Amino acid sequence: MKNILYIFLLALFVYSCGSTGGKRFPSDRIANAENDTVRIANDSLEYEIIIIEPGFDLFINTYAKPRGYYSQNYLENKNQFLVTEYNQRVRQPMVYNPNLYLNEINYDPNIDYGYEVNYLLYNYFVYFSHQYNQRFSVPTRI
Repeated sequence: MKNILYIFLLALFVYSCGSTGGKRFPSDRIANAENDTVRIANDSLEYEIIIIEPGFDLFINTYAKPRGYYSQNYLENKNQFLVTEYNQRVRQPMVYNPNLYLNEINYDPNIDYGYEVNYLLYNYFVYFSHQYNQRFSVPTRI
């Protein structure tokens, strides 16, 4: 089951690379970051998140709140709601762009994915919402 999460996230991020949308970040700096790949692994729990998205590395290093700013509990709560809303959008391809919302994310709130995985997942949602001008019911902030 945990491998499904990795495969989905990898597929989502690879597919997202070709998508276009309203960009709110400096386009000249994002254009130079086309080969961004962020990999964080929690080897003790065997969970990892791989994000392949142009500009995401720049976003994490420049615009995102630093590690430790949010508590793990805060990130887990936000991710639970964001993943739920994201999955609802995946199930409604006639309402939401199916090129942005490809596959459901298998995120189990009862599993401790660790701080880094939750931090990156939350910040991917922040990046995704700003990069593609998507609004979630749970606010995502820079």
